[in-house]
Amino acid sequence: MTCDIAVIGAGMAGASIAAELASLAGPGTGVLLIEAERQPGYHTTGRSAAFWEECYGGPPIVPLTLASGPYLRDGGFLTTRGALYVARAGAEAEVSAFVDRFAGTGVQIEVLDRARLAPMIPGLRSGWDLAIHEPACADIDVAGLHAHYLALARDGGVALRAASRIAAMERDGEGWRLVTEDGTVINAGVVVNAAGAWADSIAALAGAHAFGIQPLRRTVAQLRTDPPAPATLPLVLDLAGRFYFKPESGRLWLSPHDETPSDPCDAAAEELDVALAIDRLEHVVDWQVQAVERRWAGLRSFAPDRRPVYGWDPRVPGFFWFAGQGGFGIQTAPAAARLGAQLLLGHGRDTMTETLDHALYAPDRFADTATTKRV
Repeated sequence: MTCDIAVIGAGMAGASIAAELASLAGPGTGVLLIEAERQPGYHTTGRSAAFWEECYGGPPIVPLTLASGPYLRDGGFLTTRGALYVARAGAEAEVSAFVDRFAGTGVQIEVLDRARLAPMIPGLRSGWDLAIHEPACADIDVAGLHAHYLALARDGGVALRAASRIAAMERDGEGWRLVTEDGTVINAGVVVNAAGAWADSIAALAGAHAFGIQPLRRTVAQLRTDPPAPATLPLVLDLAGRFYFKPESGRLWLSPHDETPSDPCDAAAEELDVALAIDRLEHVVDWQVQAVERRWAGLRSFAPDRRPVYGWDPRVPGFFWFAGQGGFGIQTAPAAARLGAQLLLGHGRDTMTETLDHALYAPDRFADTATTKRV
């Protein structure tokens, strides 16, 4: 099997950049999308409680988020909800620091006092007197967006090969020789590492740099509460980073905002994390938790500086990084994928990407600290 570009990983990262590569490269460029699991998006993409939230990821991620907004809105993938970062009385300095941190980035935020906050969260307990309101925050149709990119890729001639975990890689002349666990050999000119939690493992197989992209487990539980969570409830996040919750189809999705280091794996929720999340919720609102109906976990993978890694490996020819997208990979998918495809193909920027500073995300920022391994 031969292709010009092999994209490893068919979650949101791989599907989106494969679609953009097919669109920008045009007919005659063979793109192969390789997925270890039988179902694309089985891991992080399929377990995301994603939202488009302008401040998520911090100021370095804001340009990617804002650049992606029009594509997501025009495609019908966003439903406006609004968001509230809530804080206890006495946290004025923390609120002010948050506002100052995002000054000049283009995000829409305003500070609310208790009088304006309380009606937005029925049953809000006393002591929660401050909030930062993001009116533009929206739910994302994750499954719809992922299916959209897979369809665009397919229509652009991209071949999808599922249940094909990569077991070995080596440079072969000017290109690559990839071998899957079932013994299939794939010859590719370029390899795109869009393997999510497995990004450093793929780099190790290729003899490329390991940048320390660490998978972190994030837990979510679906609760039935009394009273039910209002459908109009904003996304509610703790300014101190200890919880978030939002309504979903008459239920409440709740997370303890955990970031537990993990090996790449099929992540599962732990009872202690769910109990911790419920305890934190009960200190915020006076609702009764009647049942935990579902629980799940996914892996969000971060580089050491918590910025994504997009671009050519600084030392290994033909190895392109598209990884380390943390929990913001879905809300930034349109701009990130367009930028990645433009960088790989050597194309100029367009209106979506013209304001993006690639140096923030370039792999060579780790050139002095990365380690090279081969397994």
